Amino acid sequence: INNFPNLLYSQNKESEQPRKQSKRVELSTMVEGGATTLADKTQFSECWKITSKNPYIARLAFSAGIGGLLFGYDTGVISGALLYIKDDFESVKNSTFLQEIIVSTCVAGAIVGAAVGGYANDRFGRRKTIMAADALFFLGAVVMAAAPVPGVIILGRVLVGLGVGMASMTAPLYISEASPARIRGAMVSTNGLLITGGQFVSYLINLAFTQAPGTWRWMLGIAGVPALVQFVLMWSLPESPRWLYREDHKEEARSILEKIYPAEEVEREIEALRESVEAEKAIEQSIGKGTISKLKGALSDTAVRRGLYAGVTVQVAQQFVGINTVMYYAPTIVQFAGFASNSVALALSLVTSGLNALGSIISMMFVDRYGRRRLMMVSMVGIITFLVILAVVFKEASVHAPAVSAMESAGFGGNMTCPASLNIGGNKNWGCMKCLKAGCGFCSNAGSQYQPGACLIGDKVARSACKVESGRTWYEEGCPSKIGFLAVILLALYIISYSPGMGTAPWIVNSEIYPLRYRGIGGGIAAVANWTSNLIVSLTFLTMTETLTVAGAFLTFAGISLLGLIAIFFLVPETKGLQFEEVEKMLRDGYKPGFFRKAGDSEGGK
Repeated sequence: INNFPNLLYSQNKESEQPRKQSKRVELSTMVEGGATTLADKTQFSECWKITSKNPYIARLAFSAGIGGLLFGYDTGVISGALLYIKDDFESVKNSTFLQEIIVSTCVAGAIVGAAVGGYANDRFGRRKTIMAADALFFLGAVVMAAAPVPGVIILGRVLVGLGVGMASMTAPLYISEASPARIRGAMVSTNGLLITGGQFVSYLINLAFTQAPGTWRWMLGIAGVPALVQFVLMWSLPESPRWLYREDHKEEARSILEKIYPAEEVEREIEALRESVEAEKAIEQSIGKGTISKLKGALSDTAVRRGLYAGVTVQVAQQFVGINTVMYYAPTIVQFAGFASNSVALALSLVTSGLNALGSIISMMFVDRYGRRRLMMVSMVGIITFLVILAVVFKEASVHAPAVSAMESAGFGGNMTCPASLNIGGNKNWGCMKCLKAGCGFCSNAGSQYQPGACLIGDKVARSACKVESGRTWYEEGCPSKIGFLAVILLALYIISYSPGMGTAPWIVNSEIYPLRYRGIGGGIAAVANWTSNLIVSLTFLTMTETLTVAGAFLTFAGISLLGLIAIFFLVPETKGLQFEEVEKMLRDGYKPGFFRKAGDSEGGK
């Protein structure tokens, strides 16, 4: 997700093949979050020239790319909507588990949607699968916007999750197969940017509707608009030429290629497509077409097993560094830091989403220069560092939280005083944090929010009574803190460390680490590991903050990240600059770890 995201890395290696073979080898790995290719500056400038001359290509890519935008929007919008859902439903406010379910069911739906999308792509085609995803997006948005109870919101989240999973498999594939080969990298890269862009837009929409009647209903429901737009656009667009050719609709495939390529290039592209499809069918015959037979073959191959050790390691590590706790719960985390206002929390959360999108661009610039493994290891060091400092900041904020004053609480009347605070007497250790942990709310001192305040029952009556008094602020998630701003800065530094390295490099590694004949099944296993890890993290974060405290939760992620760094050091080779055959030979011969080992230094390298 957080994606992005969330990425299919499709790399055209035709320049590495002998010209006399006249073969284009296009290697695609189906994974979470769309598609990204490491397109260089030449590809982007060429892309601009070609699409300006032939707007039809831009129309195809833009129409399918809306799926990436919806992917990012629907995974990011819940972070802000959750704040207002809690205000409307006391059952959600009082249940951490219910909050986690509302957030994580989208991820659970995406796991199923990705599997369904893979089948639907082959069975019904890319275009129909995208339109089916749009129908799910639209239906889910309407269901959530009209939800009378939390259970209906959960149903809507499952529906949009199915759409997210299908879009993650299909949108980048359609763009890749409907783009000219020489600009395919640049065209597909836009899908990855649209995912992170969609997350950023979701934060902007959340902020825009903070004062509107219905707040969260607008936030969740507005996703139906781009889904409807994409459905209409895709209705008038053709199917992928590759799928048509494989299904023996060769004349239809030719007519589409004639609209994409100059007349003098069409025959060459038809020949390349024929050879590619024949090669794909030959691979299926050699290892079997069924998933079970492919899986058995993959696990019995030494190079594939070692590739899976590396591929699954980086995908699991990507999620267990805690990135989606930030993307799904960013406003809540900001409130943990002492910013009580929903609108302020949303505004500050824009920083994390914007930096995540920026990091994706930075990664595209540097990953081929410095290597995948090096970027990941440097990224992990930064992640661990800032997670530890975050834990220290939250611990210090907790220790120095304002005390609870029995006199302040009594000022609101005995019927509003939190029952757990009635017998505190002069106990100075009983402060704001213990008040919140008891399920109550903290009403800050009217003179200064850092002075002893009142601990009141956490209902709407007490909340309103606190807010109506001038100078008082109501706190439910975190306590007033003089160092809360440091948490926001550290979250930004954490994102800066994560996004260029662990944000994108794991997907690139998984596109390069498996032998061609097992690239699909290898990437699929790694993608399932990523989605499942994502689900576990999003489903347990709030429970961790209650059980271990916020500081303990971040420290736990730091410890897991340290284990991930060690695993990357020993299990993940550098694939920069190596052809696929060299990567396979390196894995088969055995990989020797080194801190910043360059491509080709390991056994089996160049």
